[in-house]
Amino acid sequence: MFQELVRRQHGVVSRQQAYDCGLTKAQVEHQVRTGRWRPMAGRVFATFSGVPPREAVLWAALLRAGRGAMLSHHTAAELQGLTDRRHPAVHLIVPGDRRIRRVPGVVVHLRSTPEAARHPTRSPPQTRMEETVLDLTQQAGTLDEALGWVARAVGRRLTRPHLIAEAMRWRAKLRWRAELRAALADIADGCHSLLELRYLRDVERAHRLPAGVRQAARPRRGGRWYDDVHYPRYRLRVELDGQAAHPADRRWRDAGRDNAAAVAGETTLRYGWTDTTDAACAVARQVADVLRRNGWPGLPHPCSPTCPLADP
Repeated sequence: MFQELVRRQHGVVSRQQAYDCGLTKAQVEHQVRTGRWRPMAGRVFATFSGVPPREAVLWAALLRAGRGAMLSHHTAAELQGLTDRRHPAVHLIVPGDRRIRRVPGVVVHLRSTPEAARHPTRSPPQTRMEETVLDLTQQAGTLDEALGWVARAVGRRLTRPHLIAEAMRWRAKLRWRAELRAALADIADGCHSLLELRYLRDVERAHRLPAGVRQAARPRRGGRWYDDVHYPRYRLRVELDGQAAHPADRRWRDAGRDNAAAVAGETTLRYGWTDTTDAACAVARQVADVLRRNGWPGLPHPCSPTCPLADP
């Protein structure tokens, strides 16, 4: 029983857990005194030598926090594949009726009903994906950052818009509720990144361009391509990428996709983050020019009195 517990917790155990498994105080003290167990956080020990791996650090923080603690926010996002970056602090949620002594490197968030947020099966204990997403939106410094978390979670197929919307219903206080709800509808229609949301809002809608089809699939040898925005009636595809640079294999895949579109008689326009955020009006003009050349009977509208499209 004890060995299974230690294995499950990546070599980390609390003093109370050792007692509960039948070890005596003398046995625990002997392990510590001889250096076989090393203190990690308060009454929590590593039962191995060497530098503790990330999993052991997370378990130590959880055991130090005690009853009802679960990993949350950036730490849960790390474990769930929502972020590729490791946050310098370990984030935990604990019941609101508890008070935890400050631990260096650990950020504690109090919640009155934490059990509703807990994932039913994942180990170590952590919040559900939808709760993780909403927690991160509330920590975000800007609306764009908040929307980015939601779009990324759906774009990586970690959850679905309706599940996030359902989780929102149970939060009495939620910053940017209306904006998040509106974005979820667009994400459900295929906007899988913040950049795609910005294109939809600041380029397509703001300048009254025709509505494109999001994440349209087209077959290729060995699989499918998914186009970010497709205007099938006007033979135009728009690809959006927020990465500053691509690995060589990604560039070749992009070239292959563009070439296949050209063979099919379609135009491909590619835009990055700077284009869509800092030059949305110029992007709209380019897209409109191709649409009109390919048969669109409409005209782009200026998004504001200072929009370049307002010039005669």
